[in-house]
Amino acid sequence: MAFNKFQDFLSGLVARQRDRFSKNGAPDIEELLDSLMGNSGEVSAIVAARELLDVYKGLDDEGKKEFFFNIEQNFNTEPASVKLAFGTFDADPSSTNLNRLYRAAEPRRVELLRRLNQTPGATHDLVGMRKDLLGLLREHPQLSAVDENFTHLFRSWFSRGFLLLQTIDWSTSAAILNRIIRYEAVHAIKDWDDLRSRVDRPNRRCFAFFHPALTDEPLIFVEVALSTEIPGSIDSILNDTADEDVDPSKFTTATFYSISNCQPGLKNISFGNFLIKQVVQELKADFPSIKQFVTLSPIPGFKRWLDTDADADSVELLELKTEMRSLDIVADNVAEHEEAIRKLMLNYLLLAKKGKYPLDPVARFHLGNGAQVHQIHGAADLSDKGLAQSYGAMVNYLYDLRYIERNHEQYVTEGKIEFNDKLKAALLKG
Repeated sequence: MAFNKFQDFLSGLVARQRDRFSKNGAPDIEELLDSLMGNSGEVSAIVAARELLDVYKGLDDEGKKEFFFNIEQNFNTEPASVKLAFGTFDADPSSTNLNRLYRAAEPRRVELLRRLNQTPGATHDLVGMRKDLLGLLREHPQLSAVDENFTHLFRSWFSRGFLLLQTIDWSTSAAILNRIIRYEAVHAIKDWDDLRSRVDRPNRRCFAFFHPALTDEPLIFVEVALSTEIPGSIDSILNDTADEDVDPSKFTTATFYSISNCQPGLKNISFGNFLIKQVVQELKADFPSIKQFVTLSPIPGFKRWLDTDADADSVELLELKTEMRSLDIVADNVAEHEEAIRKLMLNYLLLAKKGKYPLDPVARFHLGNGAQVHQIHGAADLSDKGLAQSYGAMVNYLYDLRYIERNHEQYVTEGKIEFNDKLKAALLKG
């Protein structure tokens, strides 16, 4: 509340000062950059930051690209200052001289971003600015240095201490509920009735992280199904009404069946690991009977892997991949090939690597959080998307609270993947 009142005060101040300054004509972006980075007063700097952000939003794609190239080329460090600071540190490697070297080596654009963020609403605008920047990196990799500066600051501004966990239910504001519908990235929410079935039933929960600088804007949210057993298909969750009358004290399993990041401009800023661990604590407090925490997760990279001969270290695995590629698998016949699909899926999750970590992005996320591969289900998602990604297969990752930290440490240091012993027989290794 105090934060919002202060933001309202600043917003009013900026509006009054902009009205006064606008009589002199609208400045261009170069003037605003000079004003913001100069020695103007605090109020003038806040006004310049707001005007610069507004001018940026009005630029076309080419203008935005020029803006990023400008701050990449003209807002770097001063080589002479870095050289001088390094010489001082080299002669006397004290903490004080190290700090001076750090300050000298920091690009001026980092301070530019900090100054931009001092005006009301700036954090939201800067997240949008980074989204624009991410869209340019493939064609212009030289801008990656600018993105590294955004990432460095965002990891500080959006650190765990600033995140607010909120339960999403039918009493949540319509503005937030509408964003939940729009941002759902795993299993599309068809309409308001579908949303209500996910957030307003006794056996459903939804949690989201928010940041005080982004009003009514979820950063990430997770949808949870409560049940008496581990689900083996997404249909059993999304279209289930049979357990409406189950006594909540009988719930034994919480299933995270959809996790959606909401802000593309915060890519690679990790929230999901904190979210899951905090939600587990919330659920344990509300439902002491729940002992199993699992996911029902898609396997988005499987089909791409299957279409190559990569990781086929055994003759049997290569033959199985080749045979599967020759089949025309659709919803009507996927059940006939469930056993082969599950076997291939396990080998994909355990053997296909990007460096020492799993190739599959969802697997990297959950295994990196300390989960283990628990069960693989064929014919679990017969939607067009599910069939195209993984022939309808899905996987349960188990969050065993006794071993999460151990699993995480082994994964990070060795790339070791924990999995259910019952799956070992399906592993085809040369």
